[in-house]
Amino acid sequence: MRLSITHTTTYSYERPVSYGLQELRLTPKSRATQKVLSWMTMVDGGKTELEFVDQHMNEVRLISFEGDGHAITISCMGEVETFDTAGVVGRHAGNAPLWLFRRPTDLTRAGNQTRQLTRGLLNDITDPIDRMHRLSERVLEAVAYDTGHTDVHSSAEDVLTAGRGVCQDHAHVFIAAARSMGVPARYVSGYLLMDDRINQDATHAWAEAHIDGIGWIGFDVSNEICPDERYVRVATGLDYTEAAPISGLRMGDHGTETLSVAIQIQQQ
Repeated sequence: MRLSITHTTTYSYERPVSYGLQELRLTPKSRATQKVLSWMTMVDGGKTELEFVDQHMNEVRLISFEGDGHAITISCMGEVETFDTAGVVGRHAGNAPLWLFRRPTDLTRAGNQTRQLTRGLLNDITDPIDRMHRLSERVLEAVAYDTGHTDVHSSAEDVLTAGRGVCQDHAHVFIAAARSMGVPARYVSGYLLMDDRINQDATHAWAEAHIDGIGWIGFDVSNEICPDERYVRVATGLDYTEAAPISGLRMGDHGTETLSVAIQIQQQ
């Protein structure tokens, strides 16, 4: 499948920002599941300080902005050819060792509620892939998809307490539970072509678990499937903080910040 993607993010400020820095992880890379045919990122209101590849092999651009401007706009566009591999991404690669993905983070630390999700899975299900599918089902049973109950700082235990969340919350709970069973797991940010619309409200997120002999396999808890040709992988990390499309900091009294996001994804 050939997908065309346009993604524009605008930050507007009540008063000029004294100084700001943002990390952009908005550039997909060619993998077993996709081939990037073209991609362009433009920044209006800021300047690129440097570009690098991080420990997870994500393409990262560091931009700065300051002065009289009241807004910064980041625009991405390109085409990606995708393939249905039944969620299988393949062998582990990159500078981060596989054992690192068993380590909990503040957002993926397993507590009593998380461990409850894994009860019986190790003893009752012998096939490791079936075990992860069952875990995915349990996460969705415990956390209904619903907006407005969590934010980017909500941990897996916070989400389970709320009983509601969005795709990033499902990913964090799945990752926390998988790691508690000794399974390496990671967070994925990217895009998803919806069946009924071109305009999207936000980027998408899902999780990947590493299965011996196969490699990384994706699990989209929110949609109850393994990623197929409708998905475009952009960045990975231990949790949201390492794979967020845009993250950063601002200095000075800039007043109210307003965020506007426009995403279009369509099949060519």
